[in-house]
Amino acid sequence: MTGKEAINLIKKAIPESAKLQQWADLGCGSGTFTNALAHLLPNGSHIYAVDNQFQNLPKIMHNKVSIDFLKADFKNFDFSFSNLDGILMANSLHYIEDKESLIRKLENYLSADKKFLIIEYDTEVANQWVPFPVSFQKLKELFIQFENMEVKKITERESVFGQGNLYAAVINTNNR
Repeated sequence: MTGKEAINLIKKAIPESAKLQQWADLGCGSGTFTNALAHLLPNGSHIYAVDNQFQNLPKIMHNKVSIDFLKADFKNFDFSFSNLDGILMANSLHYIEDKESLIRKLENYLSADKKFLIIEYDTEVANQWVPFPVSFQKLKELFIQFENMEVKKITERESVFGQGNLYAAVINTNNR
């Protein structure tokens, strides 16, 4: 996926704002979506990029967004960061069998206005690359268990890997 395609997939989830933001990209891989997020965040924002394999990401990306890379397995790691504006998970939630427990854990790292940005394959058929698929319907069923959370599909595109469509969804705290 090109950087421009990644930006287009997630841009509806990141409203224009002058407020500095702090995000985590869990399962960042080579940084395609970390870079896309940096393009969309206000100047001077910060991203914690987390992956279980070492990734050589730049310390500063677009818009002077600073990057801290952490080599860690996000499902079994306790992070020192808190009060995040959002958590991005691009093609990483499908590696988690117990998604509910992970989401409950991750909620503790978010600010009061919780936001998850999920990119996944809209399929329920498992394979070696997508062991625990999370179709958009399954994503909605997962987050219905969490109080005041709203799930919205923001973009969809055909997968080049034949895994069905790739979708981007934003999960926000409902306004109270």
